[in-house]
Amino acid sequence: MIPQSAFVGVDVSRDRLDVFVRPEDSFMSQPYTEEGILSLVERFMKLKPELILIEATGGYEMRIVAVLAHAGLPVVLINARQVRDFAKATGKLAKTDRIDAQNLAHFAEAVRPKPRLLPDEDQRELAALMTRHRQLVDMVTMEKNRLRSSSAIVCSQIEEHIAWLRDQIKNIDKDLGEFIGKSPLLQRRLEIAQSVPGVGPVLSRALVSYLPELGAVNKKEIAAIVGVAPFNSDSGKHKGKRIIWGGREHIRSILYMGALVATRFNPVIGSFYQRLLKAGKEKKLALTACMRKLITILNAMMKNDTLWREA
Repeated sequence: MIPQSAFVGVDVSRDRLDVFVRPEDSFMSQPYTEEGILSLVERFMKLKPELILIEATGGYEMRIVAVLAHAGLPVVLINARQVRDFAKATGKLAKTDRIDAQNLAHFAEAVRPKPRLLPDEDQRELAALMTRHRQLVDMVTMEKNRLRSSSAIVCSQIEEHIAWLRDQIKNIDKDLGEFIGKSPLLQRRLEIAQSVPGVGPVLSRALVSYLPELGAVNKKEIAAIVGVAPFNSDSGKHKGKRIIWGGREHIRSILYMGALVATRFNPVIGSFYQRLLKAGKEKKLALTACMRKLITILNAMMKNDTLWREA
């Protein structure tokens, strides 16, 4: 009898790891400690699963993902929305840690997503700096919004806080520059990205920090990872608009601004954008297509280690 392949779902919380294995339908829970992680690694090495699926939960998951990948286990980090939609589609509306782990295992068995390139330690540290930079910028925006509706008695406090936040952003910018300056690989990837007209420091740093797959996968895969791959929305004779969803939202929002700039300053993206508009495409759809074109160009450049050439 041929042994069945095992598919594992791991639900990660701050203090606990809940694990469900299909098709044997077994469940176990471990504390999210060094001992708990090593115990899981030992079990998975014996089990030899075809896939281990973990949901992205805002950073808690990176420790266990890194250890599993280092052990050579087939771990995949999945977008939370995809798993929720899958659970709804299969009629599982309840939500507990055990059910979440079960849904992850079921998704792994049914969909079988491909394992993706895991960032190394430098990549994770760079992403952490970039995340903190983004958080500080968001806080400045929120404080500015509060300033408009606040009374005079608290305005001075808000202005002081904004000034402090801006100092912190300057410090993070300095740390980012020093960190990238220590790595020839990161410097080269930044150089390639910034050689593209319309790609400035913000977008290039985001790509280098949050998208280690850039240059390591094909154009369809990179579009899906970022979330700019169009999906059909048809039913019977009705042909709906193709839509984009999923992917890494924080990358997509920065890429949107980069593509917007590129329509003005990048001759290739600009002419492509104008052709789409003349063909009757809505501006939003045309700009989404420009995002996809820009990221596939960058992907090819990273793969071939070449700077921008307009031809």
